[in-house]
Amino acid sequence: MNQVLSRWNFLPVNEAAQEVLPCCGSQAWAKGLAHNRPMEDVPTLLATSDRIWRALTVADWLEAFQSHPRIGETRAEREPSARAQGWSAQEQHRAAESDNSLKRALAEANREYEHKFHRIFIICASGRSAEEILANLHHRLHNDDATEVHEAAEQQRLITQIRLRKWLAE
Repeated sequence: MNQVLSRWNFLPVNEAAQEVLPCCGSQAWAKGLAHNRPMEDVPTLLATSDRIWRALTVADWLEAFQSHPRIGETRAEREPSARAQGWSAQEQHRAAESDNSLKRALAEANREYEHKFHRIFIICASGRSAEEILANLHHRLHNDDATEVHEAAEQQRLITQIRLRKWLAE
């Protein structure tokens, strides 16, 4: 069994929830995951995470979204942990390294998205170039609110899976 997972299985519930919170940003998700222990292996952890995430309310999803900085920025609406900040920086490094005109285009598209949907744009940025992110952002601006909140939730689910794996590797 993974050593991190084995240790986590025996933590008090609140401590276990706080430990995984940087992987997602939703208190309800973190508490749900902690209450579903022990986890026998990594596939069980990942499947349980997905099941809990999909059963949450839109308000819980929005809470998770607030733990992310805007694409191309480093500060989130709600102050994330140092661990979550580090992961965001890793995930967005390709966007952060783009030229100034592309950064301005991302900032403008972010503003347009926030004006339309009243929340930040969420995308699983790992391995994506700034150009890919910008194209996806422009495409998603055509969504209605219900479609877009579900797309953002799916992107958050993907981010959570990546971050759980990173957490397990520490």
